[in-house]
Amino acid sequence: MEVASVARPGLRSAARARSMEISRQLRAAVMDGDDARINRLLCDLLRVQGLTRGQRISLQLKALLNLVQTLRAVALNDEVTGLYNRRGFVQTATRLLDIATRDAQYAYLIYFDVGQLRLINTTVGVSAGDVLIRQMGNFMRDLFPSYGVYEVLGRLGVNEFAAVTTSAEYASRGAIQLRTRRPQRSCDIPALPLRVGIAQFNPARPVAIDELLNNARQAMNEPERVVAPRLAAAPERAPVRSQPLTAGL
Repeated sequence: MEVASVARPGLRSAARARSMEISRQLRAAVMDGDDARINRLLCDLLRVQGLTRGQRISLQLKALLNLVQTLRAVALNDEVTGLYNRRGFVQTATRLLDIATRDAQYAYLIYFDVGQLRLINTTVGVSAGDVLIRQMGNFMRDLFPSYGVYEVLGRLGVNEFAAVTTSAEYASRGAIQLRTRRPQRSCDIPALPLRVGIAQFNPARPVAIDELLNNARQAMNEPERVVAPRLAAAPERAPVRSQPLTAGL
């Protein structure tokens, strides 16, 4: 009897560890889009042994909730850059503007249009275009180092990017030019011109994110142009997923 009572907690602990491992592998399988692995892991999750029925259901629910959170994150992020996609950008930027309104703080939307991507896809190849898009994502992170907390970054379309920040220091073409890196070594892919439009958010007269985006697009028609660095020349970094905006700003 004593052996059984000692072994049972050990079995429960092992079952919990196995369930958590299945949950971790499920998240990875979802990110990889591996349907066969997802099916196998879900079956394994249903067959976890060594627990009471209530304990097994509790662990299964936790694993499935983690899976739902992973799916939600995937739905809000651009898979190439790791930045927010249009949906994620609109949702998170709206929260940041709500906070700016509450705190009577100005905010700024910077809109980027990356030129010549279609030409590069045609002349060099689609894979080269993907490299440039990833490097543009890294360039955005360099420009706005507080992203995920005080700034929101997103890829809105094939060659459209945007950022919302509460820092006036980062919200000018001059600041973007000064912080642009231009590697000296040669590169087969030319530097890309970035058309930049900037719109100011006034907390005394708040507008929706869609109107702010339109204002920034219209501002792109101004003649001044920013030239991006030779993006493909910089060491490529793995995409870093945007983190949810914290509520305590």
